Amino acid sequence: MLRIRKLPIAIFALLMVVFPWVAGKISVVANYPDLMVFAGIYCLITIGLSLLMGYGGQISLGQAAFFGIGAYVSGILTANYGLNPWFCMLIGMMVAAVVAVAVGVPSLKLRGHYLAMATLAFGIIVFIVFNEEVEWTGGPDGMSDIPGLSIFGFEFDSIEKYYYLVWAFVFAAFIFTINVIQSRAGRALRAIHASSAASSAMGVDISRYKIVVFIYSAILASLAGSLYAHYMNFINPSTFDLFFSIKLIIMISLGGMHDIWGAIIGAFLVTFLSFEWLHFFEEFEVIVYGIILLVVTIFLPDGLVGLPGIVRGWFRK
Repeated sequence: MLRIRKLPIAIFALLMVVFPWVAGKISVVANYPDLMVFAGIYCLITIGLSLLMGYGGQISLGQAAFFGIGAYVSGILTANYGLNPWFCMLIGMMVAAVVAVAVGVPSLKLRGHYLAMATLAFGIIVFIVFNEEVEWTGGPDGMSDIPGLSIFGFEFDSIEKYYYLVWAFVFAAFIFTINVIQSRAGRALRAIHASSAASSAMGVDISRYKIVVFIYSAILASLAGSLYAHYMNFINPSTFDLFFSIKLIIMISLGGMHDIWGAIIGAFLVTFLSFEWLHFFEEFEVIVYGIILLVVTIFLPDGLVGLPGIVRGWFRK
């Protein structure tokens, strides 16, 4: 049975707490807290996607759609109808859960590349809806005037405040997901990933577990989308296209999809690659991502989280 290693979590939490203060003292990395907000938002998606793909063995190319659903539900209800943003975030997660059930019940009966094609089609359909429903979404021009978040009069109106809010959600999702992995449900997911036939023979309700984990990943993606919308105060469909779904796959593949730590590492690296380190490649950025994914797949099949094990093996030899 897996165990929660409390020391790495405590060290990581401490580093996240002091990071904005340290970055503010060093001019070269003064903009990094802003990047860390995006990294945290992406971590919410990759944690759910890691549980879905790395433990449940289900391939999804439609997570950008759930990300967009959360963003647009929050954006439309707050900007157009003046509803409370926290309530709208909850509505967005409920809508994502309902859509996940509608998509998951028929799609999760498929396997391998058939499932990937089904989720791909779903993501494309949602992207088209975002583009074409101009009255609701603003179409390709997007929608603005999305309000920021506040609680009991305390407004998250600075990068540092929003940073701590986002990472509080990330740590909550991280701890909850680790406990799920350790639970009976987590053992069932790993068994399904290893062999569906053997799991079914042992009495595991395969369909139920697949749908539940699919819904959970959709809810986390929707939450991330709402946080993104209220941080940017503006959204447009290009943020939620197919390439973003592929980028999410790159994140968990780079970090290691069979480990929740890998989901966080991958989100970190790809965020900084996208916003900071690959700008000079311009339109060739996609090619760079392809090369990174190819190298990791060949030489690091378990992602970067498997690198310490490989190094230890070299020393033993």
